[in-house]
Amino acid sequence: MTTQLADLNESLSSLQRTITRINKISRERFAETFAAVNECFKDVFAKIFPGGRGRLLLTDENDLLETGVDIDIQIPGKKAQSVSLLSGGEKSLAAIALIFSILMYRPTPFLILDEVDAALDDANTNLFNRLIKGVAGQSQVIMITHNKSTMEVADTLFGVTMQKQGISSLVSVNLN
Repeated sequence: MTTQLADLNESLSSLQRTITRINKISRERFAETFAAVNECFKDVFAKIFPGGRGRLLLTDENDLLETGVDIDIQIPGKKAQSVSLLSGGEKSLAAIALIFSILMYRPTPFLILDEVDAALDDANTNLFNRLIKGVAGQSQVIMITHNKSTMEVADTLFGVTMQKQGISSLVSVNLN
C-alpha cells in the first residue's frame, strides 16, 4: 500500500507540474497571439472605417486563461460605443474586421464565406470587397453571395439555375 500511495503521489505531482507548464505556455501563446491579432485588427478596422479606430481589449488581464475579449471601436463621426449599439451593417463590418485580422495573423489556404456581405450597404460592400481582394492574394476564397458588387470581384462564378421545373443545373463563368 505504501508503494502504491507513493506512486499515486508521484503521479499527482507529475500531473500538477504538467498542468502548470501547459498553463504557462498557454498564457504566453495567448498573450502573443492576442497582441498580434490586436495590431492586425487596428489596421483592418482603419481600412474598413477610414478615420475610425478599433482595438481589442481583455476583460480580465490578470487571468489570461479565463479572460474574454471585448471590441472597442469608434466609427468616424460617432462617439466610441459598444458593438451592441451599432447598426447591422456596422456590426457585420466589425465582425469581418476581427475575422480578417485573424487571417492576417494566420493565413489559411482557403476561406469559405457564406452571405457575409448580406447586411452591408453599397459603400460598405465596396470596402469589404477590397478586403476580399487582399486576402485572395494569399488564400483561395469561396464565397456564397447574392450581392452583384461582390460577384464583380470574383475570378469565377458558379450558380445553380432551374430552367425546367425540378431540374437544377450548374452554371460556371470564368471571368479572367
